[in-house]
Amino acid sequence: MTDETSEETANDMLSDAMVDAYLERIGARRPEQADIHGLRHLQERHVLSVPFENIDYHVEGAELSLERDFLHDKIVRRRRGGGCYELNPSFGHLLQALGYSVEILAGQVFLGGEFGAPLCHLALRVHADGKDWLVDVGFGKGSRFPLEIGPQGVQKDPHGEFEVVVPEEGGLQVVLDGGIQYRLDERPVRIEDFYPTLWWYRTAPDSVFLHNLIASMQKESGRATVNGRELTLTDANGTRTVELADDAALRAAYEEHFGIVLEAGVMPKQPDVDPAVRIIMQID
Repeated sequence: MTDETSEETANDMLSDAMVDAYLERIGARRPEQADIHGLRHLQERHVLSVPFENIDYHVEGAELSLERDFLHDKIVRRRRGGGCYELNPSFGHLLQALGYSVEILAGQVFLGGEFGAPLCHLALRVHADGKDWLVDVGFGKGSRFPLEIGPQGVQKDPHGEFEVVVPEEGGLQVVLDGGIQYRLDERPVRIEDFYPTLWWYRTAPDSVFLHNLIASMQKESGRATVNGRELTLTDANGTRTVELADDAALRAAYEEHFGIVLEAGVMPKQPDVDPAVRIIMQID
């Protein structure tokens, strides 16, 4: 690594103050070293603290960016969530600042019986304790803990039984309880490679993010999801769904279940989509 590259990498790192703020945001302790024990703790705290949500896709004029400082401001200072393009790169910056080796992988989500386009999912490959781990805090039905990459078979997780398999066509395929979730290309990519698909997600008539207004987060023993104006809570007592009567009820649900406090006058527009062509996201 040249001195110039080292300087660029250092300049791209989160500052100590930004790291402290991030750890406070997710209620995590700073790991003593960049090992798998610290990685498991950090991923669990992120999954249980930062929601998967696409509210800004439905707020006129809202900005979306993949830049480090923008993501840190949104997720840490404003205490919001995001999709895979936001949550995983943001978490990756934290991990790098804590000494982990992190690579970005691009993937295709399996939805409606087929794989979507390349670069429509973003996950992380993290090296720790001499092994590679799949880290994904930006998928609706993801694991709570890192998944070891290799011939491990079933890996039990509080969110189900996961497998990371290598299909005949290559890559890494993530399976949950026997069902395919997504497939990743093993070649690392850059965050800049995702800007064309970010634009597509924001503008295409068949974009899954425009067909759904979602906020969802795992809890210690269950999940809370707001889909449009429906609040669904799952816990040890089962699943119950209630209709949120108006904007005030929706705003209150965002704050109570996800810690999302929308600015005064800001309210997402409900998707106006024909139910016959609606594309459902993999959340519940």
